[in-house]
Amino acid sequence: MPEQTLAVLTLEGVRVTVPAGTTVLAALQNAGLSPLRRSLSGEARGALCGMGSCSECRAVVDSQTVRTCLTPVRDGQNVRRLMEVNRES
Repeated sequence: MPEQTLAVLTLEGVRVTVPAGTTVLAALQNAGLSPLRRSLSGEARGALCGMGSCSECRAVVDSQTVRTCLTPVRDGQNVRRLMEVNRES
């Protein structure tokens, strides 16, 4: 059996190891990190569609806001959820 390639990334300050090819969403969910973000009114939000249409799975990966269901993990990534409510005037 071939050896599986792994990626080491940081989720909310915790280093985790996951199989290469895993989505960032799956890594977050497998680590028990849910909800993924908060709405403007402060409600907990999480992935709905799993295919990038709803954008509810947004998180910050290496300083870029991405749809985590479409983003594969890479070695060295830094991921944080959007848990603060930012209301711009």
